[in-house]
Amino acid sequence: MDFEIEHRDAGSRARAGVLRLAHGDVRTPAFVPLATKGVVKTLTADEVAALGFDMVLGNTFHLMLEPGPEVVADHGGLHGFMGWERPIVTDSGGFQVFSMGHGAVADEVKGRKTRGDGAGEREGAILAIEEEGVRFRSYVDGTDRFLSPEGSMAVQAALGSDLALAFDECTPFHVSRDYTAASTQRTHRWLRRCLDWHAERGPAGQVVYGIVQGGVHEDLRRASAQEVAASGCAGIAIGGSLGEDKAQMYEVVEWAVDELPQERPRHLLGIGDVDDLIRGVELGIETFDCAMPTRLARHGMALTPDPADRWRVNLLNGRFRDDRAPILDGCPCPTCRDGRSRAYLRHLLKQREPTGMRLLTLHNLTFVQAVMAALRGAIAEGRLAEVAFALRAGASPFAEATRPGRAEARAPAPPRR
Repeated sequence: MDFEIEHRDAGSRARAGVLRLAHGDVRTPAFVPLATKGVVKTLTADEVAALGFDMVLGNTFHLMLEPGPEVVADHGGLHGFMGWERPIVTDSGGFQVFSMGHGAVADEVKGRKTRGDGAGEREGAILAIEEEGVRFRSYVDGTDRFLSPEGSMAVQAALGSDLALAFDECTPFHVSRDYTAASTQRTHRWLRRCLDWHAERGPAGQVVYGIVQGGVHEDLRRASAQEVAASGCAGIAIGGSLGEDKAQMYEVVEWAVDELPQERPRHLLGIGDVDDLIRGVELGIETFDCAMPTRLARHGMALTPDPADRWRVNLLNGRFRDDRAPILDGCPCPTCRDGRSRAYLRHLLKQREPTGMRLLTLHNLTFVQAVMAALRGAIAEGRLAEVAFALRAGASPFAEATRPGRAEARAPAPPRR
């Protein structure tokens, strides 16, 4: 891996550059769509590439359970299995395993009952959290399974990703400080085991990112960032619970970035709202992943430049029943470009037709890609403050992303063969 910072913003920590991986280049800052089970939901790999994305994220936990790493490896790894020739990052499986025990963020937001002691909440999901790893019950066939740092690395090696994430415990907001501190230290020990395994057995061309934990506690976050940076991992991801509101999330991310080396790339796990992408770029984050654009599409929500409504509109709303306009004038996505009306999309969504979800996915990913292209170009031109202000005020990202003469408008580098 090679990471080159080409431009820095004078008024923030933002930087634009290129991350060179085994299967090609990733222009940064970048959004990484989720290909959780080997597919960006409803789209083909070629369609995702045509939208301008340089990298996707595969899910170690789900692919381990079904179809299994051996099947994926027999197809030439995840690249061959899903027909994606550009870079792939795989998560470690830690988030999914521990969400079964701690409960996901949605559980906290919706007030679902949790025990809060880190011992496991959903009966029969996590069986034990031990120093060696985690024993859990598979949601696929009900069998008892085990995942360790070495096991996670072995699965990611079989998947053949360009970038593997170290196995960690993703502690949620509701657990105690003592539990968070102990969990963070275990995550650091697991990182060392991941790196040791990978140094001996990891596939050529695959690099490993460590993950900063520490919850919402400043001293734990800063210490974790220092520990992960000192491990020598190729890049650094920021994970775990980032707080109960956006202000706290930005503060927690800033604590971590304060302690991270300038020369290594940074990834922010599970973050994808438009305002969070803008602020994350200002804080010096290179890459982001999130289910938000595709998940919203499956629930009838289209992304639009409207901060008052969190940059989204619900096309299932009755007011769109006879609306002949596209989702967004000037949007170059296939859905808007080909003139599919809001009324037609609403009809498909009301009938739960997969085509409606697919058309909204194409639009939402196009919108997010335009936001990132606008931010990359703005950093290169020394206009980030101006462009970020405009986006936050509701400006469409498309005009900014395709400004005449902008270097950012160049096509992405072809995948490496």
